[in-house]
Amino acid sequence: MKVTSFSLLFFLLINFVTAQKIDYSSATIADNLKENANAVVRLNQIDIIIASQRSMTIKTQRAITVFNEKGKSAIDAVERYNKNSSIKNIEAIVYDASGSEIKKIKRKDFKDESAVAQGTLVSDSRYLYLEYTPISYPYTIVYNSELETSTTAFIPRWMPVSNFNTSVEKSSMSVTYPNALGFEKKEFNFSNHAIEKTTDTDTQLSYVASAILAQKPEDYSPSYDHIFPRVMMRVEYFNLEGVDGNAKNWQEYGKWFSDKILSGTTALPEETKSKIKLLVGTEKNPIQKAKIIYNFVQKKCRYISVQVGIGGFKPMLAADVDRLGYGDCKALSNYTRALLNVVDVPSYYTELYGDKDKIDMDPDFFSIQGNHVILCIPNKEKYIFLECTSQDDPFGYQANFTDDRNVVIIKPEGGEIVRTKIYEDEGNVKSTIGNYTIAENGNFTGSLTMVSEGSQYDTKVKVSNLQPVEKERYYKHYWGTINNLKLAPITVTNDKENVRFTENVQLSAANYGTISGTKMMFVINAFNQSVDNVKRIRNRKNPFQIQRGFMHTDEIEINLPTGFTVEFSPPNFELKNKFGEYKTEIIKTDTTKLIFKRSIFIQKGYYSNVEYDEYRIFMEQVSKNDNAKIILTKI
Repeated sequence: MKVTSFSLLFFLLINFVTAQKIDYSSATIADNLKENANAVVRLNQIDIIIASQRSMTIKTQRAITVFNEKGKSAIDAVERYNKNSSIKNIEAIVYDASGSEIKKIKRKDFKDESAVAQGTLVSDSRYLYLEYTPISYPYTIVYNSELETSTTAFIPRWMPVSNFNTSVEKSSMSVTYPNALGFEKKEFNFSNHAIEKTTDTDTQLSYVASAILAQKPEDYSPSYDHIFPRVMMRVEYFNLEGVDGNAKNWQEYGKWFSDKILSGTTALPEETKSKIKLLVGTEKNPIQKAKIIYNFVQKKCRYISVQVGIGGFKPMLAADVDRLGYGDCKALSNYTRALLNVVDVPSYYTELYGDKDKIDMDPDFFSIQGNHVILCIPNKEKYIFLECTSQDDPFGYQANFTDDRNVVIIKPEGGEIVRTKIYEDEGNVKSTIGNYTIAENGNFTGSLTMVSEGSQYDTKVKVSNLQPVEKERYYKHYWGTINNLKLAPITVTNDKENVRFTENVQLSAANYGTISGTKMMFVINAFNQSVDNVKRIRNRKNPFQIQRGFMHTDEIEINLPTGFTVEFSPPNFELKNKFGEYKTEIIKTDTTKLIFKRSIFIQKGYYSNVEYDEYRIFMEQVSKNDNAKIILTKI
C-alpha cells in the first residue's frame, strides 16, 4: 500500500507526541497559578463528536493537581449513563507531588451507583464516579473517559472555569457535527479571560483557554452565569429519550416536547379519578380546585431526588406515581397535572433552573438548560407556580429556589418563556413586637412575637420542623448577642393560607446589664442586632448583587429598673442611600419606660465592584448603631 509523505509525517508526529512523558510534577506549575488555588487544571480537553441526530460521543481527558481537601471537587471524575448512553471507557492515574505514578484506577474501581436517592425510584439512570483518598498533598489525577449517547438534545456546555479557587493551565473544547443538523452556539463572559476560538466552520467549533488565575469567592457575588466564561450549544435536529425532534426556538421545543415526550403520561385509574372528583365536590373556582388537589398530592406523595438530565427527561407515568406514592420533580409535577386534568383545571409542565441564586433560562437561545420541573396554572392574566416536590410549602409559594427567574412553560401550542413570581423587597417582611425588663441586678426577662412573610417566611418556617434540642440551639445562635440566654417553650404558628410564620418567644438572661459602681450599661437593641459585618475585600474583582431585598421592623417596650435614671441614651439615628434605609428611635414614655423602634430596608440590586465598599460602610454603620448602649445611674 502506498503511503504519502504527508501521511507518514503525520503518523510519526502523533507517535512522537504520544511517546513524550508529560511532567505532572506540581513544581512545574507557575507561581501565579498556585496563588489562591486549591487545585490547578493542568489540562481539560473535551472532544464532542456529533455523528448524526442520534449519535454523540464525548471524550474527556483531564489532569488536575489538588493542593488540599477543598480542591477535591475540581477533579469531577464522574459519568452518568442510562439506557440511552453507555460509558465506553473510564480510567484514572494518580501521581504524587514529584509527578511519579502511584496508582492506576480501572473501571471496576469506580463507584457505580443509582442516580436516585435511596435507589427506590424505578429508573435505569446511574453514575460512575471516582472516590479516592489521598495519602498526601499535592497530588495529580489524570482522568480519561468516553461516553456514547443517542441523546443529542443535551450538548454539555463548555465551562473552562467551573470552581472558585481553581486555576487553569489549559482547557480546550472541540465539537464536530454534520452541517445539516443546524448547530448553534452562544458565548458568555469571554471578555475578561484568555480564551481563543481556534476553529469556527459549518462543521467544527473549537476553543482553548489558558493561564486563567484562580478567583477567590467574594461575598455577594452574582451567580457563576454572570462571572465565568461558558458556551452553550445545541442542534436543531436532535434526539431526546429515543425520540427524534427538531426545534430552533422555545416555542417549537415546547410543542415538540408536549406532543412527543409528555403525551400519554397522564392517564390515571378510574378509581383515582372518582376519588378526586369526590374530593373537589361542587367547587367551581379553578384555583380553589387546584388548592384541594395540591394538598392531596402533598399528603399522598413523597419526593425522591433525581435532577433533570441525570434521571432522564421523560416523567414517570402518572399512574405509577399514583400507585407508588413517590416521584422526582418531573413525576410529581406531571402527576399533579394529571389530577388537575380530571377536574378541568389547565396546568403546564414547566422547566427551569432551581437554585438559591436566580439563574435564568436564556430567552433568546433554546437549549436544554434546566435542572428542575414545577407546575404552572393560568390565573387570569398571570400564572401560579406550584412546587410539587414539597410536602410543606404553601400553595403557590416559591421564594428562594424558583422565584424571580425566566422559565419555559410547556404548552400544547408551544413553549413560552415567562418570569416566575417576584417577591418585592417591601413584602419580604419580618416584624417584631415585644418587651423586656431590666432588673436592678442587671438580669433580663422578655417576650416577643415575630411575624415573617414573603421570602422571610421561607427562612424562618424551617424552624417548625426542628427537634427541641435543635430548636433551642437555633434560637441561642439567633440571639447570640445575649449571654446566659434561657428560653421558655417556644410556640410557632404556620399560617399557610396567608403565608405567614409567627414565633412567640419568652426568654431571660442573667447579667444582661453590666453594673459598675452606681452605673448600669446595656445594649438597647436586644433582639435584632446586625452583627454579620460585610467583609472588607481589597481589590474586589466581581460586581456584587443583593438578590433579595427585605424589610425588618421592631417595636420594643423597655421597662427600666426602679431607682435608676437615664444618664445617656443613644440619639435617634437615620441613614438612607441607594442600598436602603435604616432608622432607630427611642421614645421615653415615663421615668421607667422606653419604646425602642427600629426599621431596616435593604433593596435588591446589581452593583459594580467599586460600589461594594459603599455597601460595606453602610452596613458597618448599621451594626455600630445596633450595638449602641444606654447608661443608667442609680439614684
